[in-house]
Amino acid sequence: MIRSVGKLCLASAFVMSLLACSSGSKKEPEENPNVFPSDYKNEILSTMTNSLDDPTNIRSAYISEPALRPAGKEQRYVVCVRSDSRDPGRQYTGIKDRIAIFYGGHLTQLIDATKEQCGNAAYRPFPELEKLCQAKKCV
Repeated sequence: MIRSVGKLCLASAFVMSLLACSSGSKKEPEENPNVFPSDYKNEILSTMTNSLDDPTNIRSAYISEPALRPAGKEQRYVVCVRSDSRDPGRQYTGIKDRIAIFYGGHLTQLIDATKEQCGNAAYRPFPELEKLCQAKKCV
């Protein structure tokens, strides 16, 4: 009887381990990397506030609509941002283009853009960026 109980326990443990393995092998659905970035302006504003040397008194701010474009070997939603911001000495640095790259609907990178990336972007005014630190009273 003890042997049969032991075999039963061993068999139960074996079945349980098989069930655990089979349930762990189910793949989660993969995240869609190209979800439209619905809150793209706010994500860009937040990132620029934290990444610029002096996020106050930004001028000549423009932005493009999100568009699917090549990013490496894949397509991603990107947004081009153009502005003239100040350096730590509070001197304007000149107009600079940046490209915001989105994955799964969220901003993952905001980097300097090349002419190939944003040279043909259809920009429109981005007054929220110009008013950004005036409203928040950045120092």
